[in-house]
Amino acid sequence: MTTAIDGPVVELEIGGMTCASCAARVEKKLNRMPGVTATVNYATEKAQVVLAEGSGVATADLIATVERTGYTAAVPAPPAPEPPAQEAGPPAAEGDAGPLAALRQRLLVSLVLTVPVVAMAMVPPLQFTHWQWLSLTLAAPVVVYGAWPFHRAAWTNLRHGAATMDTLVSMGTLAAFGWSLWALFLGTAGMPGMTHPFTLTVARTDGAGNIYLEAAAGVTTFVLAGRYAEARAKRKAGAALRALLELGARDVALLRAGREVRVPAGELRVGDRFVVRPGEKIATDGTVVEGSSAVDASMLTGESVPVEVAPGDTVTGATVNAGGRLVVEATRVGADTQLARMARLVEDAQNGKAAAQRLADRISAVFVPVVLVLALATLAFWLGTGRGTVAAFTAAVAVLIIACPCALGLATPTALMVGTGRGAQLGILLKGPEVLETTRRVDTVVLDKTGTVTTGVMTLTAVHPADGVSRAQALRLAGALEHAAEHPIARAVATAAQEEAPGGALPVPEDFAAVPGLGVRGTVDGHAVLVGGERLLTGQGQQLPPALAAAKETAEKAGHTAVAVGWDGAARAVLVVADAVRPTSAEAVRRLRALGLRPVLLTGDHEAVAASVAAEAGIDEVIAGVLPEEKAAVIARLQAEGRSVAMVGDGVNDAAALAQADLGLAMGTGTDAAIEAGDLTLVRGDLRAAADAIRLARATLGTIRTNLFWAFGYNVAALPLAAAGLLNPMIAGAAMACSSLFVVGNSLRLRRFTALS
Repeated sequence: MTTAIDGPVVELEIGGMTCASCAARVEKKLNRMPGVTATVNYATEKAQVVLAEGSGVATADLIATVERTGYTAAVPAPPAPEPPAQEAGPPAAEGDAGPLAALRQRLLVSLVLTVPVVAMAMVPPLQFTHWQWLSLTLAAPVVVYGAWPFHRAAWTNLRHGAATMDTLVSMGTLAAFGWSLWALFLGTAGMPGMTHPFTLTVARTDGAGNIYLEAAAGVTTFVLAGRYAEARAKRKAGAALRALLELGARDVALLRAGREVRVPAGELRVGDRFVVRPGEKIATDGTVVEGSSAVDASMLTGESVPVEVAPGDTVTGATVNAGGRLVVEATRVGADTQLARMARLVEDAQNGKAAAQRLADRISAVFVPVVLVLALATLAFWLGTGRGTVAAFTAAVAVLIIACPCALGLATPTALMVGTGRGAQLGILLKGPEVLETTRRVDTVVLDKTGTVTTGVMTLTAVHPADGVSRAQALRLAGALEHAAEHPIARAVATAAQEEAPGGALPVPEDFAAVPGLGVRGTVDGHAVLVGGERLLTGQGQQLPPALAAAKETAEKAGHTAVAVGWDGAARAVLVVADAVRPTSAEAVRRLRALGLRPVLLTGDHEAVAASVAAEAGIDEVIAGVLPEEKAAVIARLQAEGRSVAMVGDGVNDAAALAQADLGLAMGTGTDAAIEAGDLTLVRGDLRAAADAIRLARATLGTIRTNLFWAFGYNVAALPLAAAGLLNPMIAGAAMACSSLFVVGNSLRLRRFTALS
């Protein structure tokens, strides 16, 4: 890779790539242009091009270069949120969209036709009179229609002097099919009563009585299955961006001439004023001009405690108004908002992450040319020895057929199907083969705090009553009053009070009133009760006694929220509310360490909160006070230090970091943006599943590697026999069957994978 050049950045959508070597070829061609530094990502099908100052290279020049390489290029359209559900109609079925639907149809047709072809070739009792002609009838559509994408890609590569696994699949299937046609129409294979005898002998044959239709159809179907699984994973490449954009409000109550008018959020302009009621999303970034409330920004910032806002305070689009009515003046709209900037961060991180090349494609860079040269050399050698054209072509075609990746077509898909299926049973979702290679190299795991190490929900953690006051009484009076409030901290107190109250019933307060920015007041069971910050009580002459003041100070030093409670003219209790650490987090951290990973806690909360959580979870390294847009930069900094980083998170603020990390693990209880940006999803929301996910991914990768080794091993071992003209068709068939059975059996071992949690 050339050194990065500072300059304008151009993004292109690349079409027509079928394997990682295609991306490498496009990247190589672009980087040969003067003043150009390009990175092509096969997974996202995009190229990110940096142009040097004064290079004089235009976007049209870049597109022309890509097209001369044999692929298509275009400037991508800006991402847009999907239409509302009521406008979008019924959701499409999985795999029921565009090219993916066509590939699925091609696979199903090929599968239905291939099964009887393989059965007749491998089970002698099924070889009735003229069975070979039925086999030809069924195999022909598979080789022509099913394998058409491989033939088209092979032709494109040939025109540009390149060879990929598509080339080998195309040539192998066409050779097997073509030789079968010759044997059927011009040889002896078309004679009535022809069978495939299972004589495992090594001897020369003229090939006139042998057909390879099962190899041609089987290879096509196996490789199509792998391509379909890959295409389904690639289809979700832009889902993180759509999930981010979906977070924004769809419409807004715009103030015009003192009246509220509902308009689409996209019509907002800088300077417009709009109303946000309790429970509504704030439509765009702005400044509060009227009202006060608590704003829940946890979806974007990771802050578990809602932020109190009043006139003059700034608010962020897509956050939720958890309290009173607000009037906000828009300061940033459209692409300038924090939400839009985070969407760009996710996209940049995805495009910048180097695509993990498929192992088969890497090996094919050497294997494919070697096989082609060997087949031509075999043909030339036998023609030169005077053994005849039929014998020469038999040996050359045998080389192509035995090299045709039958087991190779199964190696990755079967391991992925079994591994992902077992993962789904355990609440672990793997997104594709490109994820697996990074799990072996990961040495650092960065853990988001809110919703990952902690529950992400405010919880009552302690009650400190004054002398002569019972815990039950303090919680009952405070809970009754907070039950009428909408603040998340109030909900935490009310929930705890309901859980401890007999029958879950709390008294109904009278004269309830919210004191903006301070707390609530009201009458409960004849007592005048105050619940809120210390200032609310001191303003009414209710000073905290020393014991309660000390409890409040201790709680706040630990980063927790202290709620003062007073009634009948005196402060009588302090309630401590916090985002509690999950009971399983400490055990999860121990398991991650056992896998050789170094845990790091990353959070937007202040250092006191982070230190308290880290100590409880057993984490030594803490990075606190990080803004949402800085999380991806922290991951990049750790990577620059030479670490291979896994990131575990659940919030929108984690999406860019999950995409930037070498391995992203998203908590399934989190947001869609985080889940789509991650490489692995932990459905259960249990951090212990992160260790299980890494173990499963490593086991699946190991199985794929073993499968690939033996798949190539069978081919390589049989190539000398084929080149020597000694390859009996049944030995070739048996070798292919054995290699395929081995690959399937080895993959099925993943079904025995067990989770530690």
